[in-house]
Amino acid sequence: MTRERARVTLRVHDLHAHYGPSHVLQGVTLEVPAGGVASVLGRNGVGKTTTLRTVMGFVTPTSGAVTLGDRAITGWAPHEVARAGVGYVPEGRQVFPALTVEENLRVAERRPSTRWPRQRLLDLFPALRERRSHRGRELSGGEQQMLAIARALVTDPSVLLLDEPSQGLAPLVIRELARVIRALAAEGVTVLLVEQNLKLAETVADRLFIIVKGRVVYDATPARFREDGPEIRRRYLTV
Repeated sequence: MTRERARVTLRVHDLHAHYGPSHVLQGVTLEVPAGGVASVLGRNGVGKTTTLRTVMGFVTPTSGAVTLGDRAITGWAPHEVARAGVGYVPEGRQVFPALTVEENLRVAERRPSTRWPRQRLLDLFPALRERRSHRGRELSGGEQQMLAIARALVTDPSVLLLDEPSQGLAPLVIRELARVIRALAAEGVTVLLVEQNLKLAETVADRLFIIVKGRVVYDATPARFREDGPEIRRRYLTV
């Protein structure tokens, strides 16, 4: 029988984090319901990526809490967070350029994936099926992004953290990315997405959060965000 991880809610409460003397996260609080998608927006340098890195354990929080369902994972090491069911797709994709698509996926497998075996991943990402013997450096930017997501999925995550996945991608590829994110949510994967592309964020998210200077200053549904539109963009998102 195929083993599936339970759907879980990701909660971040009053999270503080520092880089040396710099107080980057100053009380971030947000929640992503089980099987939901939340987008985190904000100008550059406000703490969006640091939020993901702190959840994943790459940054040790000064205070606050991160929980998966009823399980506290605050301050855990990255490998412990991964084993608890969190997948991470970093900004810049970071696929192994000298390895093939198949080899990139095998490297990420701690054990044979039950929820996302390679055949199912190739069904989800048909472009990778055609390129499975190609090396990472031979893939387009969009193909590398899909491979980075597939590589995270072979760990069978309950929660997926995506950092700027649309960066540098053509509109057609971004539409494919939106399809993939919606398909993952439909399968029960909880997704926390950091994104600059407002159209993508609105399209896939159930909830939108805006961070300013290390704090969540706005929290709304996409419908409410569209209503608030120009004023919110002017106040919090435009340079």
